[in-house]
Amino acid sequence: MSKDDLEIFIDKKKAASSEFAENFEEGYLNFKIGVILRQARENMGVTQADVAEKLNTTKSVISRMENHAEDIKLSTLTKYAQALGKKVKLEIQ
Repeated sequence: MSKDDLEIFIDKKKAASSEFAENFEEGYLNFKIGVILRQARENMGVTQADVAEKLNTTKSVISRMENHAEDIKLSTLTKYAQALGKKVKLEIQ
């Protein structure tokens, strides 16, 4: 599989700046966590309001979790997963 222009640009920026590389990876991980949460919720046919009710919070809090997952606690991820009847699986590579 060949890389697209964006991937090539990101690779060049990472090679040129270790700070960019570190910040990019952290930001991408946060983005990915939010996407995983949203996809799991949508796959279950559950709304943000439904999850919020189960977690005794508001829809806007759930939206922020899905769109800005930086510094999210593992306990919060676990509660979110439980609200969907799921479990969190953590892997270190």
